[in-house]
Amino acid sequence: MRFMVWFLLLLLPGMGLASELHLILNGKSYHFERDRGYNENNYGIGFEYDFDQRGNWIPLITGSTFKDSNEQTSNYLGGGAKYRFLLGKDKKGLHIDAGAVGFVMTRKDRNDNEPFLGALPFVSVGNHFFAVNATYIPQVTPKTSALVYFQLMFKLAEF
Repeated sequence: MRFMVWFLLLLLPGMGLASELHLILNGKSYHFERDRGYNENNYGIGFEYDFDQRGNWIPLITGSTFKDSNEQTSNYLGGGAKYRFLLGKDKKGLHIDAGAVGFVMTRKDRNDNEPFLGALPFVSVGNHFFAVNATYIPQVTPKTSALVYFQLMFKLAEF
């Protein structure tokens, strides 16, 4: 966890260049192996900080804490980019984003909260003020299940 705090502090000077700050509410997951009894109420809170858009690309940093599939607290901090597809001419109207995030994560069931690296794809459907994010997480060990993870995202501030 200390590593994540230091990582965030190193990013703070560049955050002044960002264009939007979003609140993320973690919510639900759907595990493809239904009979394993995983927790699918993955409530938690986080943020996404979108930097100025470059063409259709939007670089971002994100972090969150939530109850994972094993009902343990998980935390992540990462960065990535998303490609925006406008579904009309209004830049504040409906859009679809597709992207990927690389991250540092801690989980109780992964070396007792020792940080590890990961990367995942995501899609987001929304408008200038609200979006629904979905992330596909593949099965990475025989003890896990592939799943889709959902978040709600609300714009808090624009810079």
